Amino acid sequence: MSSDQIVTHPLDFEVAGLGDDAVDYLAAWDLQRQVHEEVVAGSRPDTVLLLEHPPVFTAGKRTDPHERPLDPGGAAVIDVDRGGKITFHGPGQLVGYPIVGLPDHVKVVDYVRRVEEALIAVCTDLGVTTARIPGRSGVWLREDERGPERKIAAIGIRVSRGVTMHGFALNCDVDLGWYDRFVPCGIADAGVTSLSEELGRDVTVDDVLPSVRRHLATYLSWRPYDATPDYDARPEPGRGPRIELVRPGAPA
Repeated sequence: MSSDQIVTHPLDFEVAGLGDDAVDYLAAWDLQRQVHEEVVAGSRPDTVLLLEHPPVFTAGKRTDPHERPLDPGGAAVIDVDRGGKITFHGPGQLVGYPIVGLPDHVKVVDYVRRVEEALIAVCTDLGVTTARIPGRSGVWLREDERGPERKIAAIGIRVSRGVTMHGFALNCDVDLGWYDRFVPCGIADAGVTSLSEELGRDVTVDDVLPSVRRHLATYLSWRPYDATPDYDARPEPGRGPRIELVRPGAPA
């Protein structure tokens, strides 16, 4: 499909709760399901929920027992219905749940790449160079004198009845000590970082919100784009991007 044939629709952004109003994970999951039903029914436009969570570990369907935290530090460990392995959400991390209908010409992997590209652009706005690592989902910094490859944004999605759920988590000024309690995304040979850690200054969730909105609106308009060149491929344990597909007619 050519760019002049693509029909775009407004993307609605809803800040569901930040800072002291951070949203409990299970409450946010309920909100996702409600918004998903409305988007599927056509009674609500495509919507991106933006929020923070209190500390919580979420385990995708491919999480192995040894990857769970032995000591979760008081945070809940919740099994979720997305693909992939275990990750962490907490204060100082912007979580985005795009709940959007995928056009016929947009494949699921293309959707994931678009979300990654938007987050790569956000990092560029802040002065942090990132890219994809083929075989590993999310957004990464290249290995350098400071350490091994480091993930700065995680992605895990579910698609039900042609509409996406779950989404991404961008580390702004999150306490990286939480990641010492488990094996993030089942990848033991790489690190985790944040915008604040890389820049040596405090970068808050509020600081990145305008950039996140702008770039998601661009890349989820479904128009062609030039992808950022990848870093060298590295195999991720198990399968590829953290995606869960649901057959038409199945419950969300």
